Amino acid sequence: MNIYVGNLPNSVNENDLREVFQAFGEVEKAAVIKDKFSGESRGFGFIEMPNKIEAEKAISMVNGKDLKGRTAKVNEAKPRTDSTRSGGFGSSRRY
Repeated sequence: MNIYVGNLPNSVNENDLREVFQAFGEVEKAAVIKDKFSGESRGFGFIEMPNKIEAEKAISMVNGKDLKGRTAKVNEAKPRTDSTRSGGFGSSRRY
């Protein structure tokens, strides 16, 4: 299961996220999303856990808890859609 973790302070890295979620089961991947220009954390990340029951327990236990001074926002990640990329510059729509 892919898990979204939001409201992360800049000081949190992949190892920190992995440590928090490993308390609830196996973690396949931990990632903190960074700005492509500055390299700074964008304040959110993702965890992949293969066991759905462990992942659901981790979500319920970590959501709303303090993570290095900030309240973590944790839920099941939703698949990306292209709707956020439509319109704007480069759009093929003409008026």
